[in-house]
Parts: sequence; C-alpha cells; structure tokens
Amino acid sequence: MLLSICIPTYNRPNQLKNCLNSIAKQKSKNFEVCISDNASNINLLKIIKPYKKKFKINYKKNKKNLGFAMNVLKVSQMAEGKFIWFLGDDDLLTPNSINHLIQLIKKNKKINFYWINSYYLDVSFLKKYPFPFNTKYLPKNLKTHSPLKKDRILNFFELIDHRLCFDFLLGFYVNCFNRDMWNKNLHVLDKKKMMDTRVWSNLDNTAFFIKVFCEAFGKSKAYFCARALSVNLSGVREWTDLYPLVEIVRLPEALDYYRSKGLGFYQYVYSKNYSMRNFFNFFFKILISGKKGGLHYVSFTNHFLKNLIYPYAWLSIIFFVFRKLKIFLMKGSLR
Repeated sequence: MLLSICIPTYNRPNQLKNCLNSIAKQKSKNFEVCISDNASNINLLKIIKPYKKKFKINYKKNKKNLGFAMNVLKVSQMAEGKFIWFLGDDDLLTPNSINHLIQLIKKNKKINFYWINSYYLDVSFLKKYPFPFNTKYLPKNLKTHSPLKKDRILNFFELIDHRLCFDFLLGFYVNCFNRDMWNKNLHVLDKKKMMDTRVWSNLDNTAFFIKVFCEAFGKSKAYFCARALSVNLSGVREWTDLYPLVEIVRLPEALDYYRSKGLGFYQYVYSKNYSMRNFFNFFFKILISGKKGGLHYVSFTNHFLKNLIYPYAWLSIIFFVFRKLKIFLMKGSLR
C-alpha cells in the first residue's frame, strides 16, 4: 500500500459523507482511508459502511474524546501505507488527485515530504447542489492557498515562507509524508500538553505535527505541489472565534519553534513580521471576545509586548483602517 489518507473526525456526519464521496470519485485504487472517530455521539459507521464497498476503509471509534491532537496522532498510527496524507473531515478531494499524488511519489523516490496546494471554497456553495456533493460541480478559478503555479523541489525550511503559503505548515491537511520517518520521530512530542482537550490552548495541541516534521524532514528536500489536490471549506469549523488566537499567537510560536530547529534568521524575521499584519485588529478581537476568543491563553508579555518590535505589528493599524475604508466605499458604490 503506497498511500494512507488519514481522517480524524468528530460529530460531523454530513461533512464526512461529502469528503468520502469525493474520495469515491477517484480513479486510483492504490490507497486506503483511515478514520479515527473521536467518540462521536452520532453513528458515523452508518455513513461510512456504504463506502467500504468502493475502497479500503479502516475505521476505529475512541471510547472517549481524546482531543484534536491525540486523535490526529491516533489516526496516523492506523495507517499501513508508505505515505500518510492527512485530510480534514470537511475537506474534499479534487478529481484524480490521488492518482496525481501517487505519480509524484513514484517519480520522486528520494522525496519524503510533500506540501500539497489546496483550494478555498465557502461551504455555502455546496448547498446549491444535491447531497452528498459531487466534485464535478466545483467552480473554476477557485482561489488556492498558494498562488505559485509551478512545482519545485526545495529544502524543507524553504516551505516556511508566506509567498508559498501563509499558514507555515499549520494546516496539517496540506502535508503528505513518509510514514516510517514520522513514526521514528514521535519521541519529540509532549503528550501531556497534547492531551489538553481545551481547543488551541497551547502549541502542542494545535500543531504538534510541526515538531515531528522538523525532526524527521528538517534536513531533507521537500516537494512543493502547485496543483490543488483538495478543497478546504471555510465556514465549517467550530473554532472560528479562535482564529485570531491562531494567527497572532500560535503561528508566531510555530515560527519560534522552527527557528530553534534550523530556520534561517532572515527567513524567521521576515516571516514573523508578515505574521503580524493583523496584529492590533486580532488582538483587539481577542480582548473583546474574552474567554471565547482564547484571551486566557494569551501572555501580555510574550504575545503582545515582544511582538511590538515588528514593523507590521504597527502597520496593522493602517492595514485595518484601509480594509474598513475599502469595504465602506464598496458598499457606497452599490447604493
């Protein structure tokens, strides 16, 4: 088995069915799907069962909710393929994407890490069509996570660049990697922090996988796949209120970790500065939202004062005013 598509899920039957339906439309057969159900109170097996006739599915349900991080780790341990591709239960695969990825893996035998481009699409679009959604109805000219149009092979840390993709590898669903190398480096994880089930309360339960990526692939080459092989649906995730926390707290923390593992100084400062482009706007949102926005996870010294050295932190005020002015003028022109 060459490829394991690993899907952590919890209480999202409709999203999961759309996801599995997009996989069922694939032509390739050299893959398996692993699903770790994080103790859903909905019978997901009823949804999964019909798809077992179309492709190999390994499904397990946790006896209790393990939290996001531990469930992602668990689903990776269910895999038998040489490579793992994480997929969100609300993501869709584009037509013939599995075959395209498999061909890349076969062609580039020395590459063990792939960054895979993805489309953005608002979930409201799916409501215009019969359920489960058929990916043949996907609109043309969708916006991609990365604007780059050509594949390239580069050093792993060269992926930490907003010109490639802003999330700096925090989006776990855009990564495909060698399973053995992943498993051999799980010792770097802080499982105590990962088991904290409070959403995005620390870097380890938000993006534990970057620690393994750095250890396993930090000194090797990586493949940047410009073709979008999946669709990332916006407007689905329950943690939307915590997005400002992720962008101005967890992303910078991830960059600090990359720096400690070999990310070049210039690239670190350049990326850290860019990550501050919504700093004051998002910090204000966190203050207003209070506990709902994750204020109790924020250190005034580490997450506010220390970031004021970056020009974009201050320029974020101007960026915010310009965005609001642009929206105001656009609304005025429509009257």
